[in-house]
Amino acid sequence: MKKSLALLTAACLALGLAACGDKDKTGGDVPKVAAGETVPPPAGKTWSGVVVATEKGGYLMGNPDAAIKVAEFGSYTCPHCADFTQQSDEDVRKMVDTGKMSFEFRPFVRDPVDMTMALIAGCNGAETYFPLSHQLFANQAALFQTIQGKGDAAYSQAMNAAPKDRFIALAELGGLIDFAKQRGLTEDKVRQCLSDGKAAETIAAHVQEATATYNITGTPTLLINDKVVENAATWDVLKARLTEAGL
Repeated sequence: MKKSLALLTAACLALGLAACGDKDKTGGDVPKVAAGETVPPPAGKTWSGVVVATEKGGYLMGNPDAAIKVAEFGSYTCPHCADFTQQSDEDVRKMVDTGKMSFEFRPFVRDPVDMTMALIAGCNGAETYFPLSHQLFANQAALFQTIQGKGDAAYSQAMNAAPKDRFIALAELGGLIDFAKQRGLTEDKVRQCLSDGKAAETIAAHVQEATATYNITGTPTLLINDKVVENAATWDVLKARLTEAGL
């Protein structure tokens, strides 16, 4: 069982990518913004309710022209990323609602379970992405326990499924299809998203591009205005920098 749990939490099975929490980056000075001032959102909306898919494979919340653009490369099987999401959510939305900051989440897939969760998070499009994404993070520990409880043989069987069925099998193993159904997705829709090989290939390509561009060695990795922020893998550190900048 230790082997399968390690595969879920640290090993880079499919893509040979970064480990969770291995961080030592430089750069990312935060630009100053005028304290107290806000940028009006579109009529009838808040900026935190404005979400669009991006060309970088992520989902951006807020004013696309914000002076401060924060982006997170996060992994759904990374406990540090789950902590960051839980700790930052309320504050991020408040900062985004000023119109002076936008926040983008870019899935940084490290293993097949991670890919399964990323496909589900984006299954219903941009409007529901952040609520569903955050609920997947909140369910992370329970998911690990569920898969661990099924045993190594069940995990190996799911991993040995045909490529078009592998993420479906992993979702079934972890109870993720029922999880998604309870949050408004139909089973047919979830299975369609999980069998979408092109979508999985696109996510993998964005991860490889990000690794090369930003030299990512761990998650979460945070950017401000497209530069990696030094030693800011926790929300309290990043929040202090953003507050000093006028948010």
